[in-house]
Amino acid sequence: MTTATTSPTLPGRLGNPALRLNTDPRADPRMVAELATAGLDGASAPLPVTVNSTLEEKLAFTAAAESAYEQIFGRLCAGLPPVEGVSSRTEATTGQEGGDVSLHIHAPIAMTSPLPCIFHIHGGGMAILKASDPMYIRWRDELAAAGLVVVGVEFRNAAGALGNHPFPAGLDDCAAGLAWVSEHARALGISKVVVSGESGGGNLSLATAIRAVREGTIDRIAGVYALCPYISAAWAVKRPDLPSLYENDDYFIACDLMGVLASIYDPSGAHATDPLCWPLHASRDDLQGLPPHVISVNELDPLRDEGLTYYRMLAAAGVDVVSRSVNGTCHAGDVLLRRALPEVYAATIHDIKGFADRL
Repeated sequence: MTTATTSPTLPGRLGNPALRLNTDPRADPRMVAELATAGLDGASAPLPVTVNSTLEEKLAFTAAAESAYEQIFGRLCAGLPPVEGVSSRTEATTGQEGGDVSLHIHAPIAMTSPLPCIFHIHGGGMAILKASDPMYIRWRDELAAAGLVVVGVEFRNAAGALGNHPFPAGLDDCAAGLAWVSEHARALGISKVVVSGESGGGNLSLATAIRAVREGTIDRIAGVYALCPYISAAWAVKRPDLPSLYENDDYFIACDLMGVLASIYDPSGAHATDPLCWPLHASRDDLQGLPPHVISVNELDPLRDEGLTYYRMLAAAGVDVVSRSVNGTCHAGDVLLRRALPEVYAATIHDIKGFADRL
């Protein structure tokens, strides 16, 4: 898909393999300037591991990567004024294997009637980061301030500080958390539940809905709002029908990193075409009966086209679905860059709120 020479008729690195995020004319300059402070605007350093490294080597790498990303994401939201009018607390439920699953609950202080709930599943490739990280606390606070009850689930990761728990551990925890929310809806002041997450959280949001259809519990979910979902398992060997994997590779995130995280989530590869592990492999039958969806993608994201392909699959299966592209932004840029792109961030918050209200 890539070429040795430039071609001005093709976008991104399809047209010019030498392009980087900071030289692509489509990139929002505010985003580039913010990412430059963390050295994330240009080419990434070669990874010290590959999909063929030992699991121990990959787990050591992801532990260090998680710490680095947590520091970077903490800086991206540092110095922002506190979100007013929101309360928060933590509850716990019992997971499928008997361990506790923490649930971080945020709600407007002045609730006069039941509100829609966003059941939020954080990103990190199902392998790293935590719901308790400042970036995600901020996201839940902002959603709550918009007039939503928000529950963030602390699912088991496949690596990092909460790992090593490969598929389906994280999905099991999301299902357990959703069941608790459904059982406590009246006490929480919830009118309906939208499952939502970005990146790896987008994967788990889509998979949670597919699983709910299979298990006959889809009535717990009024809708799904998935942002930049990480769902193809096609990063180590790129699929030519997903050109954004070539066009935007190494723009903030790189396909080699996505492949390593995927190999930790499903170490044996036994679930390579399981839609509960990688939803892009869902059949029409898997998708029929799903509630309304929004699939939001970022123009400059390597994962953009897997999200758009899933949108088309949902539409073909007769699901009420809307697609949305956030132009000029990198992977999850409208979630991570609150300080640099306040209007873009707010537009996504308001779109999630609007979707929940219309259901």
